Amino acid sequence: MNAEKTTYHLHLESQHGRPEHLAPTAEAWAAAAKRYPQLAAQVRVTCGTDGDIRDKALETADFTIDSTPPRERLRERAPRLKWIQTTGAGLDPILPLDWLPPGMILTNNRGAHGHKAEDSITLALLALHMRLPALMEQQRSGAWREILTAPIAGGTAVVIGFGDLGQAAGRAARKLGLHVIAVTRTGNAAPPADEAYAAEAIDTVLPRADFLVIAAPLLPGTHQLINRARLDRLRPSAALVNIGRAAIVDYTALREKLERGELAGALLDVFEEEPLPPQSPWWTTPNVIVLPHVSCDTPGYIDRLFDFWFENFGRFLRGEPLVNAVDPKVGY
Repeated sequence: MNAEKTTYHLHLESQHGRPEHLAPTAEAWAAAAKRYPQLAAQVRVTCGTDGDIRDKALETADFTIDSTPPRERLRERAPRLKWIQTTGAGLDPILPLDWLPPGMILTNNRGAHGHKAEDSITLALLALHMRLPALMEQQRSGAWREILTAPIAGGTAVVIGFGDLGQAAGRAARKLGLHVIAVTRTGNAAPPADEAYAAEAIDTVLPRADFLVIAAPLLPGTHQLINRARLDRLRPSAALVNIGRAAIVDYTALREKLERGELAGALLDVFEEEPLPPQSPWWTTPNVIVLPHVSCDTPGYIDRLFDFWFENFGRFLRGEPLVNAVDPKVGY
């Protein structure tokens, strides 16, 4: 890819109500431009919200940062568009990618979540192992009953998906002395996995899990991957952590098993409806920790996104491949 001109048009698209730390706003861009003045001087920026100026901007845009880009007749509507950057890592709202015109590059933000995810999984594993939900319920009811647990080291964590989030989960588990089994699309996984299996073999590893960690993207092949039958393969002493996507797990079956005491606990950071409505049964399901989708994000998230975009823009100008280019056939 060769630079053909000295000024490029970047369109930033946001949505009303989007959390500030995730929104590619004009203010966030201005702060980033000060960190990369030479590169920023080669970019003309427009900013839109809820599609208010998007169609007009796309007529001349070379690049856009937009997690939900328009998919109908995109090449016709955006004749010069070369590169779309999403703000998140998951692409499930825009899959399948058959709408992406040939030659147009889509990059996501994978790799930005690992450090926080490692902290969150460390917290989740220890909290669930120590039966913290049950202990907190006793505190609220004024009950003093000992719940004893052995040291966590020596247990087994099965991690579904071993990309950025899955490897963070693996690091957290290994730090605590757990044996790490990765389940991936290919059956291959780098350290810190101790073992790796293809998704087709998942039924053989679930009975070994003390902790089942969901860290996979939502794709056609992972939708409801952990269904009722597979939840039944977990031991009653096992606990589940989901920092991937809610639809990977049969949440109805999961809640029923927790209510019957057939699983030790769960920490859930993702739900099909977010924010979780006040009437949701998850607020009162026993032995559950509900997080408001915070396991992987940080206050400086959008700043790091712009840092990444500028680094990739430098690669674009030098004619180098962009980092995090998505394979449309795979979906990540």
